[in-house]
Amino acid sequence: MKIAQIAPLWESVPPKLYGGTERIVSYLTEELVRQGHDVTLFASGDSQTLARLWASSPQAFRSQSEMVNRDVPLVLMQEQVFGVEAGRFDIIHSHLDFLGFPLSRRCATPVLTTLHGRLDLPELVPMYREYADMPVVSISNAQRLPLPNANWQDTVYHGLPDLYTFHPNPGSYLAYLGRICPEKRPDHAIEIAKRVGIPLRMAAKIDPHDREYFETKIAPLLDHPLVEYLGEVTDAEKCDLLGNAVAVLCTYDWPEPFGIVLIEALACGTPVLAYRCGSIPEIIEDGVTGFICDNLEGMVAAIDRLPLIQRQRCRDSFKTRFTVERMVQDYLALYQHMAATVRPIVRMNGRSSHLLDHRRTPPKDLVLPHIGTA
Repeated sequence: MKIAQIAPLWESVPPKLYGGTERIVSYLTEELVRQGHDVTLFASGDSQTLARLWASSPQAFRSQSEMVNRDVPLVLMQEQVFGVEAGRFDIIHSHLDFLGFPLSRRCATPVLTTLHGRLDLPELVPMYREYADMPVVSISNAQRLPLPNANWQDTVYHGLPDLYTFHPNPGSYLAYLGRICPEKRPDHAIEIAKRVGIPLRMAAKIDPHDREYFETKIAPLLDHPLVEYLGEVTDAEKCDLLGNAVAVLCTYDWPEPFGIVLIEALACGTPVLAYRCGSIPEIIEDGVTGFICDNLEGMVAAIDRLPLIQRQRCRDSFKTRFTVERMVQDYLALYQHMAATVRPIVRMNGRSSHLLDHRRTPPKDLVLPHIGTA
């Protein structure tokens, strides 16, 4: 198939350090190419891919602190993929959440959008009511609960390539990986480590809007002999960090849409302790691949039960449920169904027409100045 993947421009694909959505876009894109599909990746120019790369921004926004208006490259990218280039593809897969809806609704090529963020915000209700015709995919069943009337096509769990090696023997510390922000409750992870007397190694990103929270609430807690803050880590460092931990603490106090850290831990064979929020019960099998807890006291008590978890079963859960091959298989089924389905195209005047063939043939002399391999 001829497939377009549209990534956000905040991080490169894959991200150099932290970055969830862009990481999944990378895994999906590379596996599609490996399986023989013709893929064009719309992303920042510092991305690395075997697909064609179309870049409207030379670098990811995160590394361009001098950029004032970040909407410009995002709008230009959407104009290309939903307009100028649309006829080149059998399917367009957007990872921009609702930002792509106005143009994708009017695009002749079928567009599938994966929603990567939380959906329990009240201001989203009128947005998804207006765009109830847009085909969307959830990354967990829990994620879609606030918007039951959206045009859900399926739930597709994230999948990882086999980047993480199995660590059969637990180490002697707890691990925390992710972002430093109020909803991730890093303060709970620190408190748990202190209560049980086990060292905690923390690898986490600090976004600019969370800097004050870090400096006022978390930084004072790091001055403890059991706590080690590592900053952000690379994929190679992440494998060692997670794999050598006795358990990974996911103290998330919000409706987590998925949580890539959880399946990265499982890939290493490391059990996960997490609060019963959002998608957690869909990913972690309580008592088998970790423990699902209702509060801090419950998580403290679960530490003593960690020897009951067999690390091989954590690895087996990853291999069975969360590989990139399974993720691509799920998406390809959706791509093929949508590419074969006649869809109404909404015109600017609000009226719709049905197209028997929604794949336009580009002119033979079409010039693609922005496309090149990376």
